[in-house]
Amino acid sequence: MMNVPFYSLDYVNRALGDALRESFSDVLDSKWFIRGSRCRAFEEAFADYCGVKACVGVGNGLDALTLMLKASIILGSLNVGDEVIVPANTFVATVLAVRAAGLVPVLVEPNRDTCVLDVSRLAEACSEKTRAILAVHLYGRLADMPAICEFAKSHNLLVFEDAAQAHGAFLDGKRISSNAAAYSFYPTKNLGAMGDGGAVVTDDLELAQVVKSLGNYGSTEKYVNKYEGVNSRLDEVQAAILLAKLSRLDEWNRRRQEIAARYCAEIKNPNVRLTPIPANPWSHVWHVFPVFCERRDELQKFLKERGIETLIHYPIPPHRQEAFAGAIERGEFRHGKLPIAEELARTELSIPMGPAMTDEQVSYVIESLNAYAR
Repeated sequence: MMNVPFYSLDYVNRALGDALRESFSDVLDSKWFIRGSRCRAFEEAFADYCGVKACVGVGNGLDALTLMLKASIILGSLNVGDEVIVPANTFVATVLAVRAAGLVPVLVEPNRDTCVLDVSRLAEACSEKTRAILAVHLYGRLADMPAICEFAKSHNLLVFEDAAQAHGAFLDGKRISSNAAAYSFYPTKNLGAMGDGGAVVTDDLELAQVVKSLGNYGSTEKYVNKYEGVNSRLDEVQAAILLAKLSRLDEWNRRRQEIAARYCAEIKNPNVRLTPIPANPWSHVWHVFPVFCERRDELQKFLKERGIETLIHYPIPPHRQEAFAGAIERGEFRHGKLPIAEELARTELSIPMGPAMTDEQVSYVIESLNAYAR
């Protein structure tokens, strides 16, 4: 039996050798820990990497989403009470952010094969109150941004991106195709810090400035508070670590794509359904590799007995979460029947994925999945 961890964070950190220790030491020696030179350097580097004019580091991915939307309200692009279309299968943070900004989430079914927002369902989801689409690049797969943006333009809607799982993904040369995108740098992300961190990236310099102010107590200058803000800033330690890791991101994503190609080509079990590799391989960076099985729990137990660690993303869809029951009853949360989202939540199992995996481990995972019988 071979032990295969779900993801090896230790490998990612060790791969950088002394660079992380040097980054940490430099911050200690600088005696500057919040919004200093490292944060500015990372913001500039990540904006350049994403091909946008501005990046604002914040405390975490949820704050990035929330502040991006709140800034849009302050600037008059959105109003409290407006509806925002959100895919029905996503991590709860996407919906929490919409709610925290005073907006109304409208859940739309995903495409069953790709698991991202089904563009063909956008028209029926719209109402006279709909003002924006928040696309989620779930599992690292880009939503169909050209089609989403075309629909949004024809219906006078804003477009935002939850890119918390899609660091490095791009389509037609673009990493960002919207008004703004929010990233999370949780440690296990494709680009992860050693603690919490997040960022908003955009070409809208005014939006970026408001996000920055909101994350600093609403202050535009010391002790002058223009907005009702919060404390959400990317600290110098995390910025230095992210800056050190950024140069390796594409290399690590390429390894994920190699593993995914083998999984898709060699897993042949009819009891296990896979998501397809997109025509443009860089539009998917495989933050996780999901498989779907009607006996998901049984499959997870089978793999565990063979030393293979797995996780579930996500067992309860947002509209079934107790936290939103009151909002749904009050009409502050809109959705119809969501059988596809519920099927995905019931059947999804994430198998090992990451740059640390050896060819032998990949082969063992494939062999084990093919050996599973209902």
